[in-house]
Amino acid sequence: MSKLQPGDAAPDFTLTDADDNEVSLESFRGRRVILYFYPAAMTPGCTKQACDFRDNLGALTEQGFVVLGVSKDKPAKLRQFRERDALTFPLLSDTGLDVHKAYGAYGEKTNYGKTVMGVIRSTFVVDPDGKIEKALYNVKATGHVARLTKELGIS
Repeated sequence: MSKLQPGDAAPDFTLTDADDNEVSLESFRGRRVILYFYPAAMTPGCTKQACDFRDNLGALTEQGFVVLGVSKDKPAKLRQFRERDALTFPLLSDTGLDVHKAYGAYGEKTNYGKTVMGVIRSTFVVDPDGKIEKALYNVKATGHVARLTKELGIS
């Protein structure tokens, strides 16, 4: 697994959203995109992180950002997650983990002291030209959005 670095081209993708619509990274060219990968919809940490993005979406949108959440969950589960927690940004399904792997967001990680293969909670900021502006791996669910908005100069 290779990790992306600032300046790298963001791997393009087309994934299915919670409503079974196709969403491509390419369609957001000209805008800054916050792309975050999370392990599983409706788990406590992932819910906290998604709700933090939801609660900060106004400030992010005002600054020209688009937020996209990606997990290995199927669209039906993403729909349930969106509705349960009133999430107002696209949740994308990557059941085959191809996009996770392209971004280095799937691989070996330590979980409760054991090395396992799994989703690495990661966030990327993609600039308007499709280049990686920020690549943050192994982020914490709690406090991550506050840290990210601070780093991006949004508060």
